[in-house]
Amino acid sequence: MSNNISTDCHNSTQVDIIPVCMYCFIFIVGLIFNVLALVFFFSQTKSRSHTIVYMTNLALADVLLILTLPMRIYYHLGYEGLPQRLCEIVGLILKANMYGSIFLLTCICFDRCMAVTFPMSTRVKEGRKKAPLVCLGIWIFTFGASLPIYLSKQEKVQCQCFDSLPIYSITPVIAYTTLFVGFGIPLLIMLICSWGLVRAVRKSSVAQTNLVDSRKIQRMIATSILIFLLSFLPYHATLVFLSRYKENITCRMRAAYSYSLILACLNTVLDPIAYYFTTDTFRSTLDMGAVWRMLPLNSQSSDLNNRSRAPNG
Repeated sequence: MSNNISTDCHNSTQVDIIPVCMYCFIFIVGLIFNVLALVFFFSQTKSRSHTIVYMTNLALADVLLILTLPMRIYYHLGYEGLPQRLCEIVGLILKANMYGSIFLLTCICFDRCMAVTFPMSTRVKEGRKKAPLVCLGIWIFTFGASLPIYLSKQEKVQCQCFDSLPIYSITPVIAYTTLFVGFGIPLLIMLICSWGLVRAVRKSSVAQTNLVDSRKIQRMIATSILIFLLSFLPYHATLVFLSRYKENITCRMRAAYSYSLILACLNTVLDPIAYYFTTDTFRSTLDMGAVWRMLPLNSQSSDLNNRSRAPNG
């Protein structure tokens, strides 16, 4: 791969407006949403379910990913001076937490399927109690699997921080392994569990009454799958595509990788929305009106409204 591609495609003094806008949006909105989710999850000490354990770890992974974005914003604004080692560490944290999110989303889907399909099974109940150990294993696996990318003895290619391609990840063996283990298997598990969940709801006697809206549940499941595909399919498809043309990388290919990574980061904003619409307790506890009033402009307008309503004298 040519060493001059990075400098040909990126002008260090030019602002990359699309990445800057998208990363700023993800950082602000994603951080607010996930912090609110964490506040709610940690407040559920008495009624914390096994799904809440997975959701708490998912929110933590999303927050850690979001906290790496200011470095990318700084770089895409055209500033120089970021050490290459710092860029690699930020990339490690982002990738590890991205795959942590994928595996945790898979665990949430699997946990719900088991809880609905086998509600009376003692073995399933005992297995669900191991949620904290499963989460610990995911953290160890994702960071452990990401370390070889940065500890490899391959020759370092001169690159420009976040514009450089992951040389280790786009080797054919690694790219296809990542596609299979990091995306294909989780997607297959989610599809099977979603099918099992829909089937169990349809056969349930409660679904025959007005107590459960089975169509709403099906839309919820379909939306979750679509969000998963939108967030992570472009990134993994781009990795495989780059692995096939590794010796002839063009600027358009590099741009496609950059945008696919933005879509993967956008999942940190979509996850809390999924909490809100799929968790009844979360929706009933979180007062969105109060969140809206927390914003400075809205708090000022509400003060003005209160003053106008107050009686004179």
